Amino acid sequence: MSLTEDAHALHDDLVRLRRQLHAEPEVGLHLPRTQERVLHALDGLPLEIATGASLSSVTAVLRSGKPGPTVLLRGDMDALPVSEKADVDYASTVPDRMHACGHDLHTSMLAGAAHLLSARREHLAGDVVFMFQPGEEGYDGAGHMLAEGVLEASGSRPVAAYGLHVSASGMPGGAFVTRKGPLMAASDVATVTVLGRGGHGSAPHASLDPIPAGCEMVSALQTFVARSFPAFDPVVVTVGSFHAGTAANVIPDDARFDLTVRSFSQENREKARDGVIRVCRGVAAAHGLEVDVDYREQYPVTVNDDVEAGFVADVVAETYGPERFTWQPQPATGSEDFSRVLDEIPGAFVFLGACPPDRDPSQAAYNHSPLAEFDDSVLGDGAALYSELALRRLARVEVAAC
Repeated sequence: MSLTEDAHALHDDLVRLRRQLHAEPEVGLHLPRTQERVLHALDGLPLEIATGASLSSVTAVLRSGKPGPTVLLRGDMDALPVSEKADVDYASTVPDRMHACGHDLHTSMLAGAAHLLSARREHLAGDVVFMFQPGEEGYDGAGHMLAEGVLEASGSRPVAAYGLHVSASGMPGGAFVTRKGPLMAASDVATVTVLGRGGHGSAPHASLDPIPAGCEMVSALQTFVARSFPAFDPVVVTVGSFHAGTAANVIPDDARFDLTVRSFSQENREKARDGVIRVCRGVAAAHGLEVDVDYREQYPVTVNDDVEAGFVADVVAETYGPERFTWQPQPATGSEDFSRVLDEIPGAFVFLGACPPDRDPSQAAYNHSPLAEFDDSVLGDGAALYSELALRRLARVEVAAC
């Protein structure tokens, strides 16, 4: 059978694993039950397996037995702190935990690829590293795995790295989408604390009220973004929480708000950081207040290598037909810690539509929603694409060497 036929022959096993993971979601860097299930899924395969020291990662190396380069395949494993509302019979059994971003599918697809490539070990022109990663959702799991040496797991740094992400809406089920260059935004966060002097609500002149200053900062930040960055290299600043005070007639000592910053170039990332700090300090000074801005960089821009993105497009077209591939015209404002890997290794990240067939992709609940649902029928497609990318990329190096 062909690789895609073998992948779909694994369908029942992949669905079983995916639904087990979905029912028992774990959040963050420490996913002991998830790790256990992954290790069980890989049991019996000719893999060199290592687990993480600072996180529940699994790194598995498949050696071809002959000299050659290495390709890395990555799947993230963690869930989100979301209470599931989707009406599925395998729904989360853990309160306030849900696989709302499809990482359970990624994990199952990568395990499927490990089976498919192990069965084709003699056809590999090099080695494959399977990177099962916790902590993508805000915990920088990729950074932790890089620090623990995942890029050196086979003994030689990979020549290419590939990652995949499913989408519950916005694109038809089974469609593959990517782009050359910047694919997803850099992500940074800041906590701004406006320091005033509390007092009675009836006598604001006797206090230093932090709330109007904080509100002015929020508005000023939007103006700063709109007037400081070009439309074709945008920056997004969103204040997601604002907290101050305890009663209507009490002026609090301080006000605090949290914001996220998204950008698509290192130049604008630095400019946004400096601007956020400058605007908040300037507004505070105008009100005679102090302000503390705790600005924290998270993930860099996810940048696809032009050649590797073109390679992905070719592989999808040859494997599934050109009608299942689309170039994404603009970067997405979401962020990904696979960007850490792509900062080190040329590669590509690709989206796969997993909208259930009975839903309108434009109306279906999106990733991170408590109502998000993903179609299991794409599991074989993802496992096959991972495998085709590794097989063909290693073969391309072999041909070039000849």
